[in-house]
Amino acid sequence: MFKLRHNRLERAHNIADLRRLARKRLPAPMFHYIDGAAGDEWTLRHNTRAFDQYELVPRYLVDVQEIDTSTTVLGQPIEWPVVCAPTGMSRLFHHEGELAVARAAARSGTLYSLSSLSSVSIEEVATSSDGPKMFQVYVFRDRELNKELIRRSRDAGYVALCLTVDVPVPGNRERDVRTGMTIPPALTLMSLLDIARHPRWAWHMVTGKPVVLANVAHKIAEGSSNVSTLAQYIHSQFDPTVTWQDAAWMIQEWGGPFAIKGLLTAADAKHAVEIGASTVIVSNHGGRQLDGVPAPIEVLPEIIDAVGDRAEVILDGGVRRGGHVLKALALGARACMVGRPYLYGLGAAGEAGVSRALEILRTEFTRDMALLGCRSIEEIRPSCVRRWQ
Repeated sequence: MFKLRHNRLERAHNIADLRRLARKRLPAPMFHYIDGAAGDEWTLRHNTRAFDQYELVPRYLVDVQEIDTSTTVLGQPIEWPVVCAPTGMSRLFHHEGELAVARAAARSGTLYSLSSLSSVSIEEVATSSDGPKMFQVYVFRDRELNKELIRRSRDAGYVALCLTVDVPVPGNRERDVRTGMTIPPALTLMSLLDIARHPRWAWHMVTGKPVVLANVAHKIAEGSSNVSTLAQYIHSQFDPTVTWQDAAWMIQEWGGPFAIKGLLTAADAKHAVEIGASTVIVSNHGGRQLDGVPAPIEVLPEIIDAVGDRAEVILDGGVRRGGHVLKALALGARACMVGRPYLYGLGAAGEAGVSRALEILRTEFTRDMALLGCRSIEEIRPSCVRRWQ
């Protein structure tokens, strides 16, 4: 069985191949939870298509025998400029969940970001690998909960904190409504039948530890093993009154490398830097919040112009190829974040699938650097791209 799975992964030559494998291996509600987005999902599609607006401009007769892909993000040296984005409830897609992703990220020489809505705790992920880790959080109504999560992250050795700001309310994710992946769950008959057609996934869900929001399970005295109860609690903690003052408070509370994720304008990026953020993550939440907004690659140049000399800028959204990473770096990004690509790998084959997703992107990126005539990250400059439409 292991050899068969290994062969299938070897035949996955790109992220789209891993997506197809994940679709076969996962029940429909779980696959579409990864794959779907808000509204008509225009932004989801546009995030990747927008990279096509830029052409790569290679230089030849350059000695590219040695390629150095290393860089530094949030004060941490990493081997290549792609980091794993925070994604919630990863044990829904494979029973090893966040532990598998953290281990694969460490082996790939990059940084892993743990979601505050993770299905494995801050502390357990911290001990799962020796790679650098960032913890992602929201400004919750219960500020004591924020203080607790920050303290636990600091005590567990996380190197940075990431505040996501584009979820004042949940987005309109219609795929989840159709499949029953709502809060509370409302699985349809067809969804339940589809789950029954995936016995391996169902077996691990039934026999393994319950899937919970591990970082907040202790906040509910009764029903703390019920993911629906916990999810309702955490959704009640999203605060639509959050302002820049709250973000500034969190930066002060953390006192270290700090990223603000979910910004799409130069004005917001400037504000983030002014209150003390060291990193700006240009993101539209993978199209899962407001449909119809610009792709991160489209607004990246104006954000670089606004804050690129004062803060690191990371692009998050639409990356499916190593060439996409090259284009983002040429436009000024320090690195890119990926979420769906590694989740497809996780759903397809657990930790081995995550490793395969990162291997695919890293191999593409390294090869494309050589073909572009760039021997190091420093040589990836604006002259390496040209906008053609």
